[in-house]
Amino acid sequence: MKENKVLYIIPVMFCFFAMGFVDLVGIASNYVQKDLGLKDSTANIFPSLVFFWFLIFSIPTGMLMNKIGKKKTVLFSLIVTVISLLIPLFGENFTIMLISFSLLGIGNALMQTSLNPLVSLVISGGQLASTLTFGQFIKAIASFLAPYLAMWGAIAMIPTFGFGWRILFAIYFVVGILAALFLFVTPIEEEKIEGKPSSFADCLRLLGKPIVLLSFIGIMCHVGIDVGTNTTAPKLLMERLGMTLNEAAFATSLYFIFRTVGCFTGSFLLRVISNRLFFAISVVMMILSMLGMFFGTSKIVLYTAIALVGYGNSNIFSMVFAQALISVPEKKNEISGLMIMGLFGGTVFPLFMGFASDAIGQIGAVAVMIIGVLYLITYIKKVRK
Repeated sequence: MKENKVLYIIPVMFCFFAMGFVDLVGIASNYVQKDLGLKDSTANIFPSLVFFWFLIFSIPTGMLMNKIGKKKTVLFSLIVTVISLLIPLFGENFTIMLISFSLLGIGNALMQTSLNPLVSLVISGGQLASTLTFGQFIKAIASFLAPYLAMWGAIAMIPTFGFGWRILFAIYFVVGILAALFLFVTPIEEEKIEGKPSSFADCLRLLGKPIVLLSFIGIMCHVGIDVGTNTTAPKLLMERLGMTLNEAAFATSLYFIFRTVGCFTGSFLLRVISNRLFFAISVVMMILSMLGMFFGTSKIVLYTAIALVGYGNSNIFSMVFAQALISVPEKKNEISGLMIMGLFGGTVFPLFMGFASDAIGQIGAVAVMIIGVLYLITYIKKVRK
């Protein structure tokens, strides 16, 4: 298998694209909020609900991989994901969207926990972080396309078959099926798990290792900032520049465009400069972006701030995840489950941001994200050079 890595990486990268479907929750929640007339705190339940399931399913998924293998677990995650994308095509009431976003979160929790270790079967050693980053680049393509597809559907620039902005779900439903078929026909040899499988308690005990715990919190902050920007950026433009939702939807695409560029360039830069230096540069960009979003009142300042956080936050996950995997290499599945459980930060941050923005406007939501950036500053010294 090592001699033909490309043949195995291509279908896996196709799955990374499907992993990016979860990021449609940001723009989708904005359209649902508009259509159903919801407050920020209520609308933010949708992204929070998506990432809540990471807390519940991440560690059990790590244990499931030990029993049925990584490939079968990824295939199962794709099945759950395509079902979640099918449901909104039957309507748009509050209950339907709650069920859809719940299944989307469950499918993504299964996928993120199992797909990263699947990559480690083909790529190992020093190239793992850069390969995971390239996977995040592929994922980001799906992420930045989502707002455009929803916007084009909303203004009928593409055939919508009566779905309006929800045509986004139909398009990704088809792509999800293709990803599952592509992976299904690809033979991937997996290593045998020796010894007694880890229990739920064994996985949690790994948090007793300082680097594992700190990495877990780091991923919570990364995804909190990611989901927070994804959801808040359009609202920020609407509040300060008076834009409509269709106009402000570009902010989410701008974030993911720069996150995509960041992942692509990061996959090369991480091969030539130290992880610690690149991590520090990324955090500095995020600091500047938070200042811009907190104080900015002009289009250029706000757009620049959104672009900076997109690029700066693009490689944090891969570097933190790789640090954790390298720290306990004999427990890849369990560590993967723990790290993906850290995506629960996507539940915590939007909830607090929703309450803060209802109270004092979007500046309150930005203040919550700043807390996450401050933590990442402290993580810099933990990154191996």
